[in-house]
Amino acid sequence: MHMADALVAPAVAGTMYICSAAAAAYSVKKVRLETDTKKVPVMGIMGAFVFAAQMINFTIPGTGSSGHLCGGMLLSALLGPYAGFLTMIGVLLIQGLLFADGGLLALGCNIWNMAFYGCFVGSLLIWKPVMKNGMSRAKIAGASVLGCILTLQMGAFSVTLETLASGITDLPFSVFVGTMQPIHLAIGLVEGLITAAVLIFVYEARPELLFYSTETEAKKEKMSFKKTMTVLAAAAVFIGGVLSLVASSYPDGLEWSIERITGSTEIESAATGVYQAAQSIQDVTSVLPDYAFKGSDSMLGTTFSGIVGSLIVVAVCVGACYLFKFFRKNTKS
Repeated sequence: MHMADALVAPAVAGTMYICSAAAAAYSVKKVRLETDTKKVPVMGIMGAFVFAAQMINFTIPGTGSSGHLCGGMLLSALLGPYAGFLTMIGVLLIQGLLFADGGLLALGCNIWNMAFYGCFVGSLLIWKPVMKNGMSRAKIAGASVLGCILTLQMGAFSVTLETLASGITDLPFSVFVGTMQPIHLAIGLVEGLITAAVLIFVYEARPELLFYSTETEAKKEKMSFKKTMTVLAAAAVFIGGVLSLVASSYPDGLEWSIERITGSTEIESAATGVYQAAQSIQDVTSVLPDYAFKGSDSMLGTTFSGIVGSLIVVAVCVGACYLFKFFRKNTKS
Protein backbone atom coordinates (compact mmCIF):
# COMPACT_ATOMS: atom_id res chain seq x y z
CA MET A 1 0.00 0.00 0.00
CA HIS A 2 2.98 2.28 -0.53
CA MET A 3 1.71 5.44 -2.24
CA ALA A 4 3.60 6.84 -5.21
CA ASP A 5 4.36 10.55 -5.52
CA ALA A 6 1.97 10.81 -8.47
CA LEU A 7 -1.03 10.43 -6.13
CA VAL A 8 -0.28 13.35 -3.82
CA ALA A 9 -0.06 17.10 -4.24
CA PRO A 10 2.83 18.91 -2.51
CA ALA A 11 0.45 20.58 -0.02
CA VAL A 12 -1.04 17.23 1.03
CA ALA A 13 2.39 15.60 1.15
CA GLY A 14 3.70 18.42 3.34
CA THR A 15 0.71 18.20 5.67
CA MET A 16 1.18 14.46 6.14
CA TYR A 17 4.91 14.93 6.73
CA ILE A 18 4.04 17.35 9.54
CA CYS A 19 1.49 14.93 11.05
CA SER A 20 3.88 11.99 10.87
CA ALA A 21 6.78 14.07 12.22
CA ALA A 22 4.65 15.20 15.16
CA ALA A 23 3.75 11.60 16.00
CA ALA A 24 7.42 10.62 15.65
CA ALA A 25 8.60 13.45 17.92
CA TYR A 26 6.08 12.45 20.59
CA SER A 27 7.15 8.82 20.25
CA VAL A 28 10.81 9.76 20.68
CA LYS A 29 9.92 11.67 23.85
CA LYS A 30 8.00 8.68 25.26
CA VAL A 31 10.58 6.06 24.32
CA ARG A 32 13.40 8.05 25.92
CA LEU A 33 11.57 7.60 29.22
CA GLU A 34 11.48 3.80 28.92
CA THR A 35 14.05 1.69 30.76
CA ASP A 36 13.65 -1.75 29.18
CA THR A 37 16.98 -2.04 27.34
CA LYS A 38 15.93 -5.43 25.91
CA LYS A 39 13.74 -3.52 23.47
CA VAL A 40 16.83 -2.33 21.58
CA PRO A 41 17.56 -5.69 19.90
CA VAL A 42 13.82 -6.36 19.56
CA MET A 43 13.42 -3.13 17.56
CA GLY A 44 16.25 -4.14 15.25
CA ILE A 45 15.29 -7.76 14.72
CA MET A 46 11.54 -7.17 14.41
CA GLY A 47 12.16 -4.22 12.11
CA ALA A 48 14.15 -6.58 9.90
CA PHE A 49 11.39 -9.18 10.16
CA VAL A 50 8.75 -6.69 8.99
CA PHE A 51 11.00 -5.44 6.19
CA ALA A 52 11.51 -8.99 4.94
CA ALA A 53 7.84 -9.91 5.37
CA GLN A 54 6.76 -6.92 3.30
CA MET A 55 8.70 -8.41 0.38
CA ILE A 56 6.33 -11.41 0.39
CA ASN A 57 3.24 -10.48 -1.60
CA PHE A 58 0.57 -13.14 -1.09
CA THR A 59 -2.11 -13.74 -3.72
CA ILE A 60 -5.73 -12.88 -2.89
CA PRO A 61 -7.59 -15.78 -4.58
CA GLY A 62 -10.01 -14.92 -7.36
CA THR A 63 -9.00 -11.27 -7.62
CA GLY A 64 -5.76 -11.03 -9.56
CA SER A 65 -4.43 -8.95 -6.68
CA SER A 66 -1.92 -9.50 -3.91
CA GLY A 67 -1.18 -8.07 -0.50
CA HIS A 68 1.66 -7.87 1.96
CA LEU A 69 2.15 -7.40 5.67
CA CYS A 70 2.10 -3.80 6.89
CA GLY A 71 3.52 -4.72 10.29
CA GLY A 72 2.34 -1.91 12.55
CA MET A 73 0.11 -4.15 14.62
CA LEU A 74 2.85 -6.77 14.94
CA LEU A 75 5.52 -4.31 16.03
CA SER A 76 3.34 -2.46 18.52
CA ALA A 77 2.16 -5.71 20.11
CA LEU A 78 5.80 -6.42 20.91
CA LEU A 79 7.27 -2.97 21.44
CA GLY A 80 4.32 -0.81 22.41
CA PRO A 81 2.92 2.00 20.23
CA TYR A 82 5.86 4.41 20.44
CA ALA A 83 8.85 2.15 19.80
CA GLY A 84 6.75 0.23 17.27
CA PHE A 85 5.95 3.43 15.37
CA LEU A 86 9.60 4.50 15.25
CA THR A 87 10.63 1.06 14.04
CA MET A 88 8.06 1.25 11.24
CA ILE A 89 9.47 4.62 10.21
CA GLY A 90 12.90 3.02 9.92
CA VAL A 91 11.49 0.26 7.68
CA LEU A 92 9.59 2.67 5.41
CA LEU A 93 12.54 5.06 5.18
CA ILE A 94 14.92 2.31 4.04
CA GLN A 95 12.34 1.00 1.56
CA GLY A 96 11.86 4.42 0.01
CA LEU A 97 15.51 5.47 -0.11
CA LEU A 98 17.34 2.26 -1.05
CA PHE A 99 14.67 0.27 -2.89
CA ALA A 100 12.39 2.96 -4.41
CA ASP A 101 9.41 1.31 -2.74
CA GLY A 102 7.00 4.21 -2.27
CA GLY A 103 7.65 7.82 -3.25
CA LEU A 104 9.80 10.15 -1.16
CA LEU A 105 7.26 12.94 -1.52
CA ALA A 106 4.58 10.53 -0.32
CA LEU A 107 6.67 9.18 2.57
CA GLY A 108 4.75 11.18 5.17
CA CYS A 109 1.51 9.70 3.81
CA ASN A 110 2.91 6.17 3.87
CA ILE A 111 4.13 6.53 7.44
CA TRP A 112 0.70 7.73 8.53
CA ASN A 113 -1.28 5.15 6.54
CA MET A 114 0.88 2.11 7.27
CA ALA A 115 2.43 2.88 10.66
CA PHE A 116 0.30 5.32 12.64
CA TYR A 117 -2.96 3.37 12.60
CA GLY A 118 -1.37 -0.02 13.20
CA CYS A 119 0.83 1.20 16.03
CA PHE A 120 -1.45 3.62 17.85
CA VAL A 121 -5.00 2.49 17.05
CA GLY A 122 -4.09 -1.18 16.94
CA SER A 123 -2.02 -1.11 20.11
CA LEU A 124 -3.90 1.30 22.37
CA LEU A 125 -7.50 0.77 21.26
CA ILE A 126 -7.46 -2.95 20.48
CA TRP A 127 -4.45 -4.83 21.89
CA LYS A 128 -4.29 -3.15 25.30
CA PRO A 129 -8.04 -3.44 26.15
CA VAL A 130 -8.20 -7.07 24.98
CA MET A 131 -5.13 -8.04 27.05
CA LYS A 132 -6.21 -6.06 30.12
CA ASN A 133 -7.21 -9.11 32.18
CA GLY A 134 -4.53 -11.48 30.95
CA MET A 135 -3.32 -13.02 27.72
CA SER A 136 -4.25 -16.22 25.95
CA ARG A 137 -3.80 -17.69 22.49
CA ALA A 138 -7.42 -16.91 21.62
CA LYS A 139 -7.11 -13.29 22.75
CA ILE A 140 -3.90 -12.82 20.80
CA ALA A 141 -5.43 -14.28 17.65
CA GLY A 142 -8.60 -12.24 17.99
CA ALA A 143 -6.80 -8.97 18.69
CA SER A 144 -4.37 -9.59 15.82
CA VAL A 145 -7.07 -10.24 13.23
CA LEU A 146 -9.36 -7.47 14.41
CA GLY A 147 -6.50 -5.00 14.71
CA CYS A 148 -5.04 -5.72 11.28
CA ILE A 149 -8.41 -5.57 9.54
CA LEU A 150 -9.48 -2.33 11.21
CA THR A 151 -6.18 -0.48 10.88
CA LEU A 152 -5.66 -1.55 7.27
CA GLN A 153 -9.17 -0.35 6.44
CA MET A 154 -8.30 2.99 8.04
CA GLY A 155 -5.04 3.14 6.09
CA ALA A 156 -6.72 2.30 2.79
CA PHE A 157 -9.40 4.94 3.38
CA SER A 158 -6.70 7.50 4.18
CA VAL A 159 -5.08 6.75 0.82
CA THR A 160 -8.31 7.62 -0.95
CA LEU A 161 -8.78 10.79 1.15
CA GLU A 162 -5.23 11.97 0.49
CA THR A 163 -5.71 11.31 -3.22
CA LEU A 164 -9.01 13.19 -3.20
CA ALA A 165 -7.53 16.15 -1.32
CA SER A 166 -4.63 16.26 -3.77
CA GLY A 167 -6.92 16.51 -6.79
CA ILE A 168 -4.18 15.70 -9.29
CA THR A 169 -5.51 12.38 -10.60
CA ASP A 170 -8.65 11.31 -12.42
CA LEU A 171 -9.49 8.65 -9.83
CA PRO A 172 -13.16 9.15 -8.86
CA PHE A 173 -13.41 9.10 -5.07
CA SER A 174 -16.48 6.86 -4.71
CA VAL A 175 -15.17 4.27 -7.15
CA PHE A 176 -11.70 4.39 -5.62
CA VAL A 177 -13.10 3.83 -2.13
CA GLY A 178 -15.38 1.06 -3.38
CA THR A 179 -12.40 -0.73 -4.88
CA MET A 180 -9.82 -0.12 -2.17
CA GLN A 181 -11.81 -1.09 0.93
CA PRO A 182 -12.95 -4.62 -0.06
CA ILE A 183 -9.55 -5.76 -1.33
CA HIS A 184 -7.82 -4.44 1.78
CA LEU A 185 -10.40 -6.21 3.93
CA ALA A 186 -9.14 -9.49 2.50
CA ILE A 187 -5.50 -8.41 2.83
CA GLY A 188 -6.11 -7.36 6.44
CA LEU A 189 -7.54 -10.78 7.27
CA VAL A 190 -4.45 -12.57 5.93
CA GLU A 191 -2.14 -10.11 7.70
CA GLY A 192 -4.07 -10.71 10.91
CA LEU A 193 -3.53 -14.46 10.68
CA ILE A 194 0.20 -14.02 9.99
CA THR A 195 0.51 -11.55 12.87
CA ALA A 196 -1.35 -13.92 15.18
CA ALA A 197 0.99 -16.80 14.30
CA VAL A 198 4.11 -14.74 15.09
CA LEU A 199 2.70 -13.32 18.33
CA ILE A 200 1.48 -16.71 19.55
CA PHE A 201 5.00 -18.06 18.97
CA VAL A 202 6.39 -15.22 21.11
CA TYR A 203 3.70 -15.84 23.73
CA GLU A 204 4.68 -19.50 23.94
CA ALA A 205 8.42 -18.80 23.90
CA ARG A 206 8.91 -15.55 25.79
CA PRO A 207 5.61 -13.89 26.84
CA GLU A 208 7.39 -11.06 28.68
CA LEU A 209 8.23 -9.60 25.25
CA LEU A 210 4.58 -8.85 24.53
CA PHE A 211 3.26 -5.38 25.23
CA TYR A 212 1.06 -5.25 28.34
CA SER A 213 2.14 -8.68 29.61
CA THR A 214 2.04 -9.31 33.35
CA GLU A 215 4.57 -10.81 35.76
CA THR A 216 2.46 -13.97 35.91
CA GLU A 217 2.74 -14.42 32.14
CA ALA A 218 6.46 -13.65 32.20
CA LYS A 219 7.00 -16.68 34.46
CA LYS A 220 5.65 -18.96 31.71
CA GLU A 221 8.70 -18.47 29.49
CA LYS A 222 9.87 -21.59 27.69
CA MET A 223 12.77 -20.15 25.72
CA SER A 224 15.59 -17.77 26.60
CA PHE A 225 15.54 -14.20 25.32
CA LYS A 226 18.64 -14.86 23.20
CA LYS A 227 17.19 -18.00 21.63
CA THR A 228 13.86 -16.30 20.88
CA MET A 229 15.64 -13.42 19.16
CA THR A 230 17.82 -15.88 17.23
CA VAL A 231 14.76 -17.71 15.90
CA LEU A 232 13.09 -14.45 14.81
CA ALA A 233 16.32 -13.19 13.22
CA ALA A 234 16.76 -16.46 11.33
CA ALA A 235 13.14 -16.22 10.16
CA ALA A 236 13.76 -12.69 8.86
CA VAL A 237 16.81 -13.84 6.88
CA PHE A 238 14.95 -16.87 5.47
CA ILE A 239 11.91 -14.79 4.50
CA GLY A 240 13.93 -12.02 2.90
CA GLY A 241 16.53 -14.24 1.27
CA VAL A 242 14.48 -17.27 0.20
CA LEU A 243 10.71 -16.85 0.45
CA SER A 244 10.92 -13.48 -1.31
CA LEU A 245 11.77 -15.43 -4.47
CA VAL A 246 8.25 -16.92 -4.59
CA ALA A 247 6.30 -13.75 -3.85
CA SER A 248 3.15 -13.18 -5.90
CA SER A 249 3.66 -11.26 -9.14
CA TYR A 250 0.15 -9.79 -8.99
CA PRO A 251 -0.17 -6.04 -8.24
CA ASP A 252 -0.80 -5.14 -4.61
CA GLY A 253 -4.13 -3.82 -3.39
CA LEU A 254 -3.42 -0.18 -4.22
CA GLU A 255 -1.94 -0.89 -7.66
CA TRP A 256 -4.78 -3.31 -8.41
CA SER A 257 -7.39 -0.72 -7.46
CA ILE A 258 -5.77 1.90 -9.70
CA GLU A 259 -5.56 -0.60 -12.56
CA ARG A 260 -9.25 -1.47 -12.21
CA ILE A 261 -10.12 2.19 -12.65
CA THR A 262 -7.52 3.46 -15.13
CA GLY A 263 -6.31 0.32 -16.91
CA SER A 264 -2.75 0.77 -15.62
CA THR A 265 -1.11 0.06 -12.27
CA GLU A 266 0.82 3.33 -12.38
CA ILE A 267 0.02 7.01 -12.70
CA GLU A 268 2.65 9.31 -14.14
CA SER A 269 3.73 12.17 -11.89
CA ALA A 270 4.61 15.65 -13.07
CA ALA A 271 8.19 15.87 -14.33
CA THR A 272 8.76 19.31 -12.86
CA GLY A 273 9.34 21.05 -9.53
CA VAL A 274 9.16 19.09 -6.31
CA TYR A 275 8.23 15.86 -8.11
CA GLN A 276 11.38 16.01 -10.21
CA ALA A 277 13.48 16.84 -7.15
CA ALA A 278 12.08 13.88 -5.17
CA GLN A 279 12.61 11.55 -8.14
CA SER A 280 16.17 12.79 -8.62
CA ILE A 281 17.02 12.08 -4.98
CA GLN A 282 15.47 8.62 -5.18
CA ASP A 283 17.32 7.84 -8.41
CA VAL A 284 20.60 8.47 -6.57
CA THR A 285 19.79 6.68 -3.30
CA SER A 286 17.95 3.62 -4.67
CA VAL A 287 20.87 1.29 -5.28
CA LEU A 288 18.51 -1.71 -5.50
CA PRO A 289 15.33 -0.39 -7.14
CA ASP A 290 12.37 -2.76 -6.84
CA TYR A 291 14.58 -5.08 -4.75
CA ALA A 292 16.80 -6.04 -7.68
CA PHE A 293 20.17 -5.23 -9.20
CA LYS A 294 19.92 -2.33 -11.64
CA GLY A 295 19.48 -3.58 -15.18
CA SER A 296 19.24 -7.22 -14.12
CA ASP A 297 16.41 -9.72 -13.67
CA SER A 298 18.57 -12.13 -11.67
CA MET A 299 16.86 -13.67 -8.65
CA LEU A 300 20.11 -13.12 -6.79
CA GLY A 301 19.19 -9.45 -6.65
CA THR A 302 16.03 -10.25 -4.72
CA THR A 303 17.88 -12.47 -2.26
CA PHE A 304 20.62 -9.89 -1.83
CA SER A 305 18.02 -7.14 -1.29
CA GLY A 306 16.15 -9.17 1.32
CA ILE A 307 19.21 -10.01 3.38
CA VAL A 308 21.12 -6.73 3.04
CA GLY A 309 17.96 -4.67 3.50
CA SER A 310 17.17 -6.54 6.70
CA LEU A 311 20.67 -5.93 8.05
CA ILE A 312 20.44 -2.22 7.22
CA VAL A 313 17.10 -1.96 9.04
CA VAL A 314 18.72 -3.57 12.10
CA ALA A 315 21.58 -1.07 11.94
CA VAL A 316 19.24 1.91 11.54
CA CYS A 317 16.90 0.88 14.37
CA VAL A 318 19.66 -0.02 16.83
CA GLY A 319 21.70 3.02 15.81
CA ALA A 320 18.70 5.29 16.42
CA CYS A 321 18.32 3.83 19.92
CA TYR A 322 21.85 4.95 20.82
CA LEU A 323 21.66 8.23 18.91
CA PHE A 324 18.46 9.34 20.65
CA LYS A 325 19.38 7.63 23.94
CA PHE A 326 16.35 5.37 24.04
CA PHE A 327 15.70 2.96 26.91
CA ARG A 328 18.00 4.49 29.51
CA LYS A 329 18.84 2.13 32.33
CA ASN A 330 17.07 2.93 35.55
CA THR A 331 19.82 4.02 37.97
CA LYS A 332 17.55 4.26 40.98
CA SER A 333 18.13 1.63 43.65
